[in-house]
Amino acid sequence: MTNEPGSGDDTGRDDLVRADGSAAESETGGGADERTWEPRPVPEVTPETEAFWRGASEGRFLLSECQECGLIYHYPRALCPDCFGEDVTWREASGEGEIYSYSIARQASGWPDEALPLVVAYVELEEGPRVMTNVLDCEPEDVAVGTPVETRFVPTEKEDVSIPVFVPCDSRGRE
Repeated sequence: MTNEPGSGDDTGRDDLVRADGSAAESETGGGADERTWEPRPVPEVTPETEAFWRGASEGRFLLSECQECGLIYHYPRALCPDCFGEDVTWREASGEGEIYSYSIARQASGWPDEALPLVVAYVELEEGPRVMTNVLDCEPEDVAVGTPVETRFVPTEKEDVSIPVFVPCDSRGRE
């Protein structure tokens, strides 16, 4: 599967957004999406994170679950951070949560000016883990602790990596 701009991949997904928060369209869905996550840094895929990034490129937010103690956690690692158990499996998250904490960056060295101001937040997922992320598709002043959010995915130049970001739940259908 590929989500590269101009690839003609029409998955019917409406969960892809550009870096500025606007909806991405496939080539057959009304014009090629010419923008991706770049020029921002793209995560390096490692053996521990490969399944997470592949899931994100497929529009799924995956969490790790320890089969020994039951802890559900994020960021992916081979050993449970609680009991150091090695029996860790993947589970798909709902992709929903709420803002736990946030900051608004009005300047960021190396960040595209058109993507500023930038809302950096910890989102507490319904499943429990907190995830550091960006909040898009809203006015920064409208973000507050407790704001309900849901996952979207920003494609990158690497076909096996999409960046999970969050948008306020009430922003569905905005263009």
